[in-house]
Amino acid sequence: MSVPLWLFLLIVGWLGVKLFRPPLWLVAVLLLGGYLLADTFLAPAIDSGTETGTNVVNDPPK
Repeated sequence: MSVPLWLFLLIVGWLGVKLFRPPLWLVAVLLLGGYLLADTFLAPAIDSGTETGTNVVNDPPK
């Protein structure tokens, strides 16, 4: 079975809101902020930081 990414993210987001019950203003700020920052000069820095953080978690130094 193949599930589209948008559907998977929608389900995970819905479950997160149902289980953790964050304030709706926080959900709106995070969604709007991420959308607005995606096409700015900060996008490469955010992408690099996310990738570095992922590498640190997945491949810890020995």
